[in-house]
Amino acid sequence: MIKENVLNALNYQLNAELYSAYLYLSMEAYFESIELAGFGNWMRVQAQEEMTHAMKFYDYIVQRGERVILSSIEEPPAEWESPQAAFEHVYKHEQKVTGLINALVDLALSESDHATNNFLQWFVAEQVEEEESANAVLQKVKLTGESASSLFMLDSELGQRVFTPPATTKG
Repeated sequence: MIKENVLNALNYQLNAELYSAYLYLSMEAYFESIELAGFGNWMRVQAQEEMTHAMKFYDYIVQRGERVILSSIEEPPAEWESPQAAFEHVYKHEQKVTGLINALVDLALSESDHATNNFLQWFVAEQVEEEESANAVLQKVKLTGESASSLFMLDSELGQRVFTPPATTKG
């Protein structure tokens, strides 16, 4: 049995992961609208990853014999000033998610919920990768500067990203 405050926090994080997927789908639509399909592909893969994260939380809550509660998902932005602005948003968003995961770990530890702490360690490591990946693309976008040809080369590179699900999607 999970303490109510931990359960509420887990359900909140599940919904935060769904928002992340929603945000990245909105970014995909933005990139598609400005003819940067490779950037759009990167965002679609990111959205798929976030849905996997959400389902890991869902499955863990159910595995622990608790009830998943889904809440409203906030409408994400639909426009960005530039590809750089969009990736700055991605990087900041991933930093925010890292903070949410860290707060969940702190809560699990304060409640001596070792099973939840153990479950969350996968997300701790995953957030290091998420921030690194977002920052790597952001730095490349910055390097393109005003060069349309460099931006299109980067678009081609980002179009090669594929979704690779984790070994298991269960908690």
